[in-house]
Amino acid sequence: MSTDSAATAIRRRLLLVTGMSGAGKSTALKALEDIGYEVVDNLPLSLLSNLVRPLETDQMAHDAASANRPLALCVDVRTRQFDLEHFEQDIAPLLDRDDLDVTLLFLDGDDDALRRRFTETRRPHPLAADRPVIDGIRRERERLNWLKSRADLTVNTTELSIMDLRRLLAGHFSHPAEPELSIFVVSFSYPRGLPADADLVFDVRFLSNPHYESNLRPLSGLDLAVGRHIEADSAFAPFFANLKDMLISLLPAYEREGKSYLTIAVGCTGGRHRSVFVAERVGQALQETGRQITVRHRDLNGGRNQKEASRGSS
Repeated sequence: MSTDSAATAIRRRLLLVTGMSGAGKSTALKALEDIGYEVVDNLPLSLLSNLVRPLETDQMAHDAASANRPLALCVDVRTRQFDLEHFEQDIAPLLDRDDLDVTLLFLDGDDDALRRRFTETRRPHPLAADRPVIDGIRRERERLNWLKSRADLTVNTTELSIMDLRRLLAGHFSHPAEPELSIFVVSFSYPRGLPADADLVFDVRFLSNPHYESNLRPLSGLDLAVGRHIEADSAFAPFFANLKDMLISLLPAYEREGKSYLTIAVGCTGGRHRSVFVAERVGQALQETGRQITVRHRDLNGGRNQKEASRGSS
């Protein structure tokens, strides 16, 4: 390879990780480090340009592997000079660099979830050392609205386990030499709200509800008797056949578009019977395509002790 072509081929990935305190930025950095990123936390913005300064052409050709290693940088309210003015001054110019592929990731969470995490860990909020945690959360949200609006990807971690977040980040940001569509199937209860970051949502409340059968009510969609009850509904077979065909036909299209992460949500009233059963069946059907599938039942136990299963061709 010539020197010129080597220089052209190298475009370093720079991932700027930011967001609300308690939303999982530390977990995200650890996950990114595990998939090959260099990780820097809380670097003053004024030093960023030195960290990612353009390499000389001969240096790029000599050390292409090192120059091409992706970099994840965490900046948030702890960072010195972290405001709109310095963002425009120190970060915005990087977006026009031909040698950088810059992505801004914003991690968020519902206020109650963030407050609960601070309470459980007994850590002070960086903006509320001498006041209630919720005050700090609200102040921080006001200060970060401008940044969230500029994000390339916003992830609400309220309903995500640590493993969910790690898989999501791996799906979005793994090295392009190993492209793979990561698929999550999640069942949920409509009264508890739609899952965060759902790409496709399917409502199965039209199916016969096992909740009204006294012998089935204490069971779940993981139980054989519940499955038989739902399958006995004349609406189930044509619905599921159409759903399966549609999803299998969509996956290659998403992959061609470069999508690396897909969440399929299936909802019913209680999140215990119909949605759980259909989500399991969707996971099994998609597994047969040879892809790695993770199935999660968000509300199976009232939102606690979520049951998760990972399936794949491995």
